[in-house]
Amino acid sequence: MTNLFEAAGLEKSAPRPLADRLRPQKLSDVVGQDHIVGPDGTLTRMLKSGRVPSLILWGPPGSGKTTIARLLAGETKLAFEQLSAIFSGVAELRKAFDRARMQREQGRGTLLFIDEIHRFNRGQQDSFLPHMEDGTITLVGATTENPSFELNAALLSRSTVLTLNRHDEAALDAILIRAEAEIGRTLPLDAEAREALKAMADGDGRTMINLAEDVFSAVAEKAKPINRDALVKLVQRRAPLYDKSREGHYNLISALHKSVRGSDPDAALYYFCRMLDGGEDRLFLARRLVRMAVEDIGLADPQALVVCNAAKDAYDFLGSPEGELALSQAVIYLATAPKSNANYVAYKAAMRAAKEFGSLAPPKAILNAPTKLMEDEGYGSDYLYDHDQPDAFSGQNYFPDDFKKRPQYYDPPERGFERDLRKRLEYWAKLRRERQLKG
Repeated sequence: MTNLFEAAGLEKSAPRPLADRLRPQKLSDVVGQDHIVGPDGTLTRMLKSGRVPSLILWGPPGSGKTTIARLLAGETKLAFEQLSAIFSGVAELRKAFDRARMQREQGRGTLLFIDEIHRFNRGQQDSFLPHMEDGTITLVGATTENPSFELNAALLSRSTVLTLNRHDEAALDAILIRAEAEIGRTLPLDAEAREALKAMADGDGRTMINLAEDVFSAVAEKAKPINRDALVKLVQRRAPLYDKSREGHYNLISALHKSVRGSDPDAALYYFCRMLDGGEDRLFLARRLVRMAVEDIGLADPQALVVCNAAKDAYDFLGSPEGELALSQAVIYLATAPKSNANYVAYKAAMRAAKEFGSLAPPKAILNAPTKLMEDEGYGSDYLYDHDQPDAFSGQNYFPDDFKKRPQYYDPPERGFERDLRKRLEYWAKLRRERQLKG
């Protein structure tokens, strides 16, 4: 139905943001998601088959989730209903379901698009299920968070998850070219500033368009292209894409930990600084560095733990930003240290044995006998005081008598300080065998 604004021709003459003017008109126009909407894309194949299931679109901000949902409704001739989980509750959902039922009675299905669907609680997510199952709605949920963690298993089992990519440089270039074609002139930036603008967008297509629009508005048509420094002054740098309570947090700490484990100090520093720049709690990072020292370096370099604790103390003493340099020093130390998880493996193996054989008594020989009764029972008898033995080593058995074979939990590698520990253990094993033969 034509409204009064359209009839008067006012709607077309009203100012429209560049992002709205560049909104794709068909799925094949969506940039950077060829694996979904390209000629051989997942969604393209679904449309050709004539069956589109309920979908969860998982991807970073500005990757095209809302656009794909809107265009999909047009392609499938479904009524488009949109809600945001941030601003909607049970009442809004009920109204949406009622409208969808009315559409169905008239012979038309409904595509119900829920933005930020992970914000709905478990009960709200469950409310979709009967309407999905009877065909009243085709649900399309958009989320920036990992669906495995944020969405109910029942909802996921009835949906297909499509993962949208962060816009790469080629996709951002394509967006800029479209913006220039729409405006009718080249973006007034030199080559370095153009690259900086794409970096500021951080893979977000919507941000890319908004930044470009700011530049077009601020720089006169025939003005000389501005450089990077002028761009930075013109366009305020956007906050990093990082949420300390969400998946980005866990992705970056995982990347930092694995870069340290992989002995790559440059990658480790990069992810460490990404987290600092995102506002991460410095003491959280210090605690994780201590964890890395004991899990991935261990006794290959016993100083690693000392360095990490000293870095934490230095940060406590200096505060920010000077104390962060002590933490970065610890990152470099850990990444360049010899690696060993022998302590971690030994601890896990010994813990399994403790849970399985936790009721076994130690040999009586190594138990104290504080009472006469215990002495009569053999507690402490035949104990060999190691300092009185040759080489200060008795070689006696310390495991419970029911252990048929002496286990080995700790197996140090031939790296760092543990190379020396391995030699000691081999020497003591040799003495133990010799003394057992003599016994």
